Amino acid sequence: MRPLALGALALVAVACGPPIHVRRVSPQKVTAELARSALNSDRPSLFTENTLYRWNLARQYQKHPEDALLALREQALADPAGRSAVFALAELSFQHADKTGNHDYYLAAAVYAYAFLFPGPEGEHLGKLDPRARIAADLYNRGLSEGFATRDRAHVELRPGLYALPFGQQLAVRLDPAELQWANRRLVDFVPVAELEVTGLGTRYRHAGIGAPLAAEMQPNDPGVADYLPRTAKVPVTALLRIDHARSQLAQPVIDGSLAIFNAYDTRSVDIDGHQVPLEVEPSAVLAYALSRSRIWESELRGFLVGDLFGQEKVLHQLVFVEPYRPGRIPVVFVHGTASSPGRWADMLNVLSNTRTLRDRYQYWFFFYETGNPIPYSALKLRETLTGAVQSLDPQGRDPALRQMVLVGHSQGGLLTKMTVIDSGTRLWDAFSRRPLEQLHVSEKTRDLLRHTRFVTPLPFVREVIFISTPHHGSYVAGWGLSHWVSGFAKLPRTLVGVTTEVLKGDADALLFDPKMAAFGAIYNMTPGSRFIEALAGTPIVPGVRTHSIIPVKGDLPPDGQGDGVVKYRSAHIEGIDSELVVTHQGHSAQSNPVAIEEVRRILFQHAEAVCQVDRVACGPGGPPHELSP
Repeated sequence: MRPLALGALALVAVACGPPIHVRRVSPQKVTAELARSALNSDRPSLFTENTLYRWNLARQYQKHPEDALLALREQALADPAGRSAVFALAELSFQHADKTGNHDYYLAAAVYAYAFLFPGPEGEHLGKLDPRARIAADLYNRGLSEGFATRDRAHVELRPGLYALPFGQQLAVRLDPAELQWANRRLVDFVPVAELEVTGLGTRYRHAGIGAPLAAEMQPNDPGVADYLPRTAKVPVTALLRIDHARSQLAQPVIDGSLAIFNAYDTRSVDIDGHQVPLEVEPSAVLAYALSRSRIWESELRGFLVGDLFGQEKVLHQLVFVEPYRPGRIPVVFVHGTASSPGRWADMLNVLSNTRTLRDRYQYWFFFYETGNPIPYSALKLRETLTGAVQSLDPQGRDPALRQMVLVGHSQGGLLTKMTVIDSGTRLWDAFSRRPLEQLHVSEKTRDLLRHTRFVTPLPFVREVIFISTPHHGSYVAGWGLSHWVSGFAKLPRTLVGVTTEVLKGDADALLFDPKMAAFGAIYNMTPGSRFIEALAGTPIVPGVRTHSIIPVKGDLPPDGQGDGVVKYRSAHIEGIDSELVVTHQGHSAQSNPVAIEEVRRILFQHAEAVCQVDRVACGPGGPPHELSP
C-alpha cells in the first residue's frame, strides 16, 4: 500500500505544478527569437503566430494553409482598422510561396505588405520603432523580386499586365515606358541582387528602405554616341509597385498598381501617403555583379604584353565612367598600375561612392592603358584622353566642376598622373637625346610624336593629384633581370615600332643609350637610375596643384629603409608636398587598404569643400553655403 500511496501523491504533485515555466537564455538566442520571420526561418514571426492563435487558425494553417489564409483574409476585410491580420497575410503568403513556388502568393505577399505599411492617406502611420515595419518592408521587397522573377529566378521581368493573385483576385500593373529611360539609355536586363552572396569586397553597403533592389544594364538609345560607359556597366535601381489606397483595395476583385523604376544616382526616397520613404538599394552587390562578369580581368596581363590592345579590342575603352556624365560633379580619375586594370579600384570606389559627404559631389572615371608601353607614351594617351573628354562633354566651358579634376594613380599609374601636372621643359628630352629634336633626321609625324611625349605641359583642369605606392625614383623589382626578361615579351604598338625603327636608323649616335640594347618599355623606364625616371623625378609639379602621397611599408614606423615589396619608401617619398601618409603593414597593392581609402576620402572632402566655397559647385544636396551678412 505504501508504494501506491507515494505514487498517487507524486501524481497529485505533478498535476498541481505550474504549467508555465521560464528560464534565462543568452541575449543572442533572445534576439534571434525576436527577429525571427519567414524570411530567415521555417517559422513565421511571433506577431504572425499570435495572430494565428487569436483566430484559432494555427492548426489549420499547418494542415491546410490556403484555407487558413482565406479565413485570415476574411478577418482582415471584416476589420478595416486592424493591421495584425494584414501583416500575417503578407508573411504567411510569402512562406507559402517559398514552399510551393507559386508566384501568385509572392505577389500577394507584396500587396499585403504594402497595404500594411501604406494603407492610404486615411490610415494610421506605423510607429518608427514597430519591428513589424522592417519585416513587412523586406516581405514587400522580396515579394516583388520573386513575384516578377523569371523561371530560373536569375532575372526580373518588369512589364505591365494582369497578374493572378490567390482567391480569384488579380493585380493590374501599369508601367510607363518612360520609367525604363535614363540618361539617353534604356534600362534592361534586371537582376535581383539582394540575394547575391558577395565575396572579394571589403565592405557591403545596403541602403535599407522600400522596393526591390536590382542591377540594370544600360543600352544606349543611339549606339553611335560615345558616352564613356562600358557595355558591361550596371546601374543600381529600385523597382517600386505603388498601390494607392492599398487597404481599401484589398476587397476589390482587381487591385490596381503602377510600377516605377528609380536609379540610385538620382533618387533615394519617394513620397508615399505624404511621407518620405527611403528606397532599398544594394550598390555594393551591383558593383560586384558587374565586375564578376567583366572582361577587364583577362585584359590585365594582355594589357602588359600587347601594346595596342585597345586598337584590337573594340569592346575596351581607355576611359570609362561608372555613371553617365552629369554637370556639377568633380571628376576623380583613377589610373591603375602595371599588369592591372580599373577593377583593382573596386574597394575604394565602393567606399567613396557610398560616402554621404561625397555623394552628389564627385563622379568617378577610370583610365585603362597598356601597361607594358613606354611611360611617356602612356602618359600622352592619358593627357589626350582626358583633354578629349573635357572638350566633348563641355565644349562651351560651362561646367566649372569638370575643371577641378582629381587624379589618383597607383604605382606606374602615379607616374602617368605626375605627367599631367608638370612642365618638363627639355628635361625629358635631354635624358633621351644629345641632339635637339629639330635636328633629328625623322619624318614630321615621328617628330610630332616625340615632341608630345618628351615635352610635357600641365593639364589646366587637373587641380589635385594623389600618388599611391608610386616609384618616383624607380622600383627595385623593375631592375631585376627577371623583370627585364619578362618585359622582353611585351610588344610595342605599331606606331612606336615605326618611330623606334626610324630613330635608330637615322640618329642612333644622338641617343643616350646603346642602340644594340635598346629598351623602351615601362619596366625599363621604372628601373632605378634610368635616365627617364631620374629626369621625371627631378621635374617639379607646377604651382597651384595640390599633391598627396600614400606610401605603404611592410613594417612599423619609421618607414626609412623599408618598402612595400615593390617600391622603397625613399623612392615613393616626395619633398614639399601637401600631405604624406605612411600605411604600415601593407604591401604594394594599397588601394584596398581601409587606411589608404580613408585618406583619399579625407582629401576629396577637403577638395570639394574648397571648390564649393570658390566656384559654388560640388556642394552636395544642401547646395552652396549662404553668404554671411556683412
